Amino acid sequence: MTLSWSRTLSGLLAVIYIICAFVGQGAEAGCKVILLVIFPLACIWFSEAMGRYTGPTTGIAITAPSPGLIVRILGWVVLLLPLIFLMV
Repeated sequence: MTLSWSRTLSGLLAVIYIICAFVGQGAEAGCKVILLVIFPLACIWFSEAMGRYTGPTTGIAITAPSPGLIVRILGWVVLLLPLIFLMV
């Protein structure tokens, strides 16, 4: 596993979110933020593996693989949503 700029930047942003939540709102909010950033980080860090997944999920079955680049882009969108809402 190589540490690319995408992994470094997304990890740094997630850590900033977590620290801000712990400092601003306390331990409960910090733990909630940790749970919220796990999925987008996984999409960014392991986009190829997550894109290759096919099979059952909780609602519907995934029948075809997704391109890793699309998974990574959507991971970034979800990770950046709090910043986007702050700017609007």
